[in-house]
Amino acid sequence: MPKIVDHNQRRLELVDATWRIIARHGIEGATMREIATEAGFANGAMKPYFPTKDHLITFAFRHVFNRTNQRIADTSTGKVGMEALRAFCLEVLPLDEDRINEARIVIPFWQKALTDPAKANLHETSMNQWRSALEGHLRGARDRGEVTAPIQDEYIVNQLMSMLLGAQIVAAMSPGKHLPAQLRTQLDAYLLLLNPTTQATQPCAETFFANRRK
Repeated sequence: MPKIVDHNQRRLELVDATWRIIARHGIEGATMREIATEAGFANGAMKPYFPTKDHLITFAFRHVFNRTNQRIADTSTGKVGMEALRAFCLEVLPLDEDRINEARIVIPFWQKALTDPAKANLHETSMNQWRSALEGHLRGARDRGEVTAPIQDEYIVNQLMSMLLGAQIVAAMSPGKHLPAQLRTQLDAYLLLLNPTTQATQPCAETFFANRRK
């Protein structure tokens, strides 16, 4: 009887192998042969799954995006307003080795998207989904009086996106520059600025958000 192969699982194994190779050798060192060897594939056996590295990077970007969204959904359950906004941001920030490796996948995809309309469209659609989610959390935070800064939500979302995506670049290029505690403190400091009244009565962002978690 022929062996049943889970093709989707095999693709995910190749994605995992890809970011391990990129972490060690960079994107240029992530050849199809190297990736196949890392994943335990015979030479040439990747063709049915990913004909080229370009196809693999696109699939990997989708996987990273979906995986991040699942983390966001898991940690945001039952949260609203500022708490939900903060939970969203923490799942995007590169706070551990897995998420740093995800950033190493995303950055090569960005480079490809500069000259590939299909990839550019995929990226724009994905980022618009995140912007929409952030806007929803901001509206909830304003309704609850947790955001009072006289800044349009569109600008706040743009600043948050720049912070989150910029942190991915720094983490991928210089993982020792920003430790998880520093990234959390930077995020909390910015979120605290969105409520000037609270800012004036709290000694620091870390204290404010620690109190909210109690």
